[in-house]
Order: sequence, then structure tokens, then C-alpha cells
Amino acid sequence: MTTTTDLVSYEDALASYDPVMGLEVHVELGTKTKMFCGCSTELGAEPNSQTCPTCLGLPGALPVVNATGVESAIKIGLALNCEIAEWCRFARKNYFYPDMPKNFQTSQYDEPIAFNGYLDVQLEDGETFRVQIERAHMEEDTGKSLHVGGATGRIHGASHSLLDYNRAGIPLIEIVTKPIEGAGERAPEVAKAYVRELRELIRALGVSEARMEMGQMRCDVNLSLRPNGTEKFGTRSETKNVNSLRSVERAARFEIQRHAAVLSSGGTIVQETRHFHEDTGSTTSGRVKEEAEDYRYFPEPDLVPVAPSREWVEEIRGALPEMPLARRTRLLAEWGITATDMQAILNAGALEPIVATIDAGSDAASARKWWMGELARSANESGTSLDELAITPAQVARVTELVSKGDLNDKLARQVIEGVLAGEGTPDEVVDKRGLKVVSDDSALGTAVDEAIAGNPGIADKIRGGKVAAAGALVGAVMKATRGQADAARVKELILEKLGVSEG
Repeated sequence: MTTTTDLVSYEDALASYDPVMGLEVHVELGTKTKMFCGCSTELGAEPNSQTCPTCLGLPGALPVVNATGVESAIKIGLALNCEIAEWCRFARKNYFYPDMPKNFQTSQYDEPIAFNGYLDVQLEDGETFRVQIERAHMEEDTGKSLHVGGATGRIHGASHSLLDYNRAGIPLIEIVTKPIEGAGERAPEVAKAYVRELRELIRALGVSEARMEMGQMRCDVNLSLRPNGTEKFGTRSETKNVNSLRSVERAARFEIQRHAAVLSSGGTIVQETRHFHEDTGSTTSGRVKEEAEDYRYFPEPDLVPVAPSREWVEEIRGALPEMPLARRTRLLAEWGITATDMQAILNAGALEPIVATIDAGSDAASARKWWMGELARSANESGTSLDELAITPAQVARVTELVSKGDLNDKLARQVIEGVLAGEGTPDEVVDKRGLKVVSDDSALGTAVDEAIAGNPGIADKIRGGKVAAAGALVGAVMKATRGQADAARVKELILEKLGVSEG
């Protein structure tokens, strides 16, 4: 349920207060089995069909650590420039909630597997901002509650709740930043850029698809304000489970305005969790936030400590892929584009399709042109993302090849792409079915050129008189007569030849 909240303008908030953020990001790892048992992690199964005595916490069941989960945690830690613990262990985080079948969560407390790192993130204008990482630790996910009978899908107003424990025990990595200071008015933008860069890093490592809309990656936005010129942190709020980049930015911005309104009126900020509402961009109160001691952490007695050897850690480090920021910097130089161009590509979700199209044989300029032009327009019209379009990078590369060979011009290429998107087959099949190849044969073009000259005697005389630029009108007439399939360059050559005029 949303309620009206007093806000001050964003500008007024920043005129008096300095925002400090802390971002906690949970990432579901893409392992085949859960963190401490052999149950499947596959999505879409019948509720409670992927459970066992271990992930349900039944008496006598003992957990075993998922080795792939540990390896993924180390990969993430190294990619975040963290130190990797030589020895660490799991702890029980005790609290009661219906989606917690064991009444505790197996997590890590004071001994995380990775700590003291950083991630450089790039803002819209190309400026780089370094976010310090406090820790990245391993834990397990909870189950899922479905609240039935209410209007909002939340527990308030629901008649009853259903519980699905399929997700309980799925491996999670929680990545916690140190307090993010110094961002000023750009704090919401920094939050969005950080989560985006982290998502790209996670995907590059291959440890998770990190699809926020599916809950595979979600962010808790901690925010506080302090009067400008002071050092002491203010009381923070924690907006839970924000699941899109845009929402991370909106949640931070809203909380800045809300905190400022409370403080400016002489009120006190309550340390609490809050819910973000996509429809309004606002947050509402959840519950008063517990402190760590309220969870009564203690070492997990059923699991041995994790002690990754230095040889194994260095082996993992040596196999890490190129990091996203370094890769983008390299591509920016190779493609000869600006930081603004690269940002536009990122915002469109076009980087991976463009790279794959180049890998399939296209030149960089053509790949960018089609994905950022015709295909971006099609995706926008259909309300889908670029990677959901019914065309592959290899097919786009084939279109660019046909253009470069002169078999298609841009107008015909657009028709070919349209046909592929409509399910008419491969680019070559669409060309054949629609008869779209460029006509460059002199005998086929000669008649159309003669007719254009005969139909436009005044223009022909101008060309004979030395105004070669006027040939464009005759080229247009031929293109119209051939339904855009003529080779425009060859048409111009034929016109000048027939009129006895030299290009120079």
C-alpha cells in the first residue's frame, strides 16, 4: 500500500545535505544444484518439487558445500579486486520468517571469502567513479512467499499465503560496498552505474545470467544524509530487493528527497527497511531494521571451514576473462568511437549483438549501423530487447556482406531485415523470395536510363552543359522505376556515358 510522502525538491535536498550510500547486491549463482544439497536449481518447476531433507532443514540432514559455488565466489572476488581469504567459514544467521524452512540462513558473518576490493564504474559522461567493496560472501537464498487475496501482492490485505521452497538453498553471493561518499548530486547515477557494471562483470564471468527482472540479481539500497560539511553519517534506510537499474536510481533519488524533507522539518529518520514501488517511484516503510547482533550469528557446526589453496586461487585468476570496463575501453579505441557513442550502445543493450556480428564477419561500422538503427527501431516498436529479436548476429553479418558485395543497397537491406524478422527465412532466402537483389547488369539498366533521359530532357541538357550534379535527379528516376533495386553508382555512370559527359 502506497501513502503520500512529503518530499523536498532534489536540488534543495542537495543544497543542504550530502548523501552517503551503501549497496548490497545479491546474485543467484548459475549452479546446477543448490549450495548445500543436490537439489536442482532449474527455474519453472512445480512448487516444492525441488526440495530435500537438507534444504528443508529436517532433523539429521547434513549439508555439503557446493564446490562450484565456492569457485564462483572466488571468481567474483578476484574480479572485484578483493583479497581472497585463506580460511573462512559459514555461520548461522538466525531469524524466523515463513520462507526460511530452517529458521536460520546459512551465510558468512565475520569471515567472508572475499574482502577489501573495489570496482571502477563509468558514468554517462565517461567519468570514472571508484566504488570500494567491503566484502563478497557466500550464502543461500530463501524460499518464496506468494500472498493471495490482496490487491498489491504483498502480505498486507492478503487472505492467505503460499510458500514455495524450490528457491530455498540456491547459492547466493552477497556483495557489499563500503560507504559510498563524495558522489554528491550524482549519487543516484553512481548507484545505477555500479549495479550495471556489476551485472556486466557477473555475466562476463559466466557465473550467473544476472537477470534482474527474474530475481537473479537484486539490490538493497542503503541511504543516509548528513549536513553538508560534516563527517558523521546520518541514520540510514534500506530499500529492499530493487530489481532494475532504473529503479535503483529512482529509489536512491526518492530517499534523498524523503530524508531531506524529514530532517528539514526537524524530524528523525527511522532505521528501517522500505519497499520500492515501480508504479510511483516511491518507497514505503517495511519494518524496523535489525542490527547484526539481533541475528545471533554463530559458526555453522555442520560445515567444515573453506580454505582455498593459493595455487587454486591463482589458477582461477589466470583464467578470468577480460573485464567489461577494460573491454569497452579497448573496443572504443578499435572502433574509433566516442565515449558518448559507447554509452548509447550500452543503453540500447546493443554491445553484445554488435560484437557477435563483428565476430561473424561484419565490419564494426556496419554492425553498429544496423543494430543501432533499423534493429533498435524494430525492438522499440515491438517492445522487446535487441537480443529477443528474431534475427541472429550471423544473419545481420550476412546482410552487411551482401551490401558490401553490392548485391544489396541500404533500402533493400532494410527490406531483407524486415523479412527475416517476419519469419520469412534467412537473408538469402528473403532476397530470393522477394526478388530484392540489386540490378547492376548494363543491359537491364540501359532501358531504364534511356527512359529517364527521354522523360527529362531539360535535366539532360543541364548535364550536357556541365552541371553533373543534376544527374542525381535522373538517378532517382531510375531508382524509382526499378523499385530501388538499381545499382545507383552504375546508373550514374551510364547516364554520364550516354550523355557524353565526364565525371571530372
